[in-house]
Amino acid sequence: MHVVPEISGKNLRLRLVTPDDAAFVHGLRVDPSYNAHLSPVTGTIADQRAWIESYKAKEAAGKEAYYIIERLDGHPCGTVRVYGITQDSFTWGSWILNADKPPKAALDSAILVYDIGFGKLQKSKAVFDVRADNERTLRFHRRFGAEQTGSDDENLYFMIANERFYELRDVLSESLRTEIPK
Repeated sequence: MHVVPEISGKNLRLRLVTPDDAAFVHGLRVDPSYNAHLSPVTGTIADQRAWIESYKAKEAAGKEAYYIIERLDGHPCGTVRVYGITQDSFTWGSWILNADKPPKAALDSAILVYDIGFGKLQKSKAVFDVRADNERTLRFHRRFGAEQTGSDDENLYFMIANERFYELRDVLSESLRTEIPK
């Protein structure tokens, strides 16, 4: 797999994480406002930096990509990861958007992730899980056309085919061009 180093949307850009992003990533992951539906985090900023440095070997091997989501002015406002890449699918997660995000950042960042997985990587489906109590994210993915494929005590499992994404992409992208009432 060729890792996509950067991709831009209407209001956001995804760029690969660097060790210099450790404080930002760590801050998001330990903030109770953002981590309620994530795996627990322990450790320090130095530990996060070491994790990113270790992860860079997976990136170099084309096995996964960890992105900083930033506004077009370069200000970081979240993270997302593309991983679990197989012959025909990819997984995405570690999706966090903070209060500095622009309007419709969830939609813009999701379209960018799917553009990477379906467009650049040429995969036929995306698979992912969402914590069962994360109602807001569940609604988002269902609106995006994701199909639930299973569940357990903690998570619901989903799949979205590239055909379904492309059926909805233009309509969803158009909503990014619509001004939000003040």
